[in-house]
Amino acid sequence: MPKFFDQLDQKLSTFIKEQPMFFVATAPKDGRINMSPKGLDSLRILSPTRVAYLNLTGSGNETSAHLLEDDRMTMMFCSYTRTTNILRLYGSAHEITPEDKEFDELYALFPDYAAPRQIFILDITSIQTSCGYGVPVMTLDYERETLDKHMAGLGPDGVEAYQQKNNLRTIDGIRTRLKEKAS
Repeated sequence: MPKFFDQLDQKLSTFIKEQPMFFVATAPKDGRINMSPKGLDSLRILSPTRVAYLNLTGSGNETSAHLLEDDRMTMMFCSYTRTTNILRLYGSAHEITPEDKEFDELYALFPDYAAPRQIFILDITSIQTSCGYGVPVMTLDYERETLDKHMAGLGPDGVEAYQQKNNLRTIDGIRTRLKEKAS
């Protein structure tokens, strides 16, 4: 049976911190709904009603564009151990980019990755837990280092060029918040 909460307590916070992966879902007014898996050390609980996750440069930037049109976001955490649980955070979110004044203070909460793109802040309006009986039991072998190594190999100029080529628009052609640089 699902249970609802207004804010994170110690038990829910501990559950979130124990999960090696979570999912983020957003949607534009028109176009595809996006759900992305997130891993690495990229999530911080800022308060009982606010979380932040560091978004690294990658192949798409759907969340950025979606939040410009509709600030709703859902984050989902699943237990893959013998203890079953699914936890969803519902709320409104906004994006903080390296150009924003609060970026450096928030980024200091995370490891220093080669290509941080933005930090998303979710203001939680509702929390739901459910059984998770259908989620398989799995083990984590290791975190992939591929993304960070690839971006480090590109260097700062290469990361910027990659973002300009791949992260200014969504797969539906919707503009993201990243600034277009003059060629």
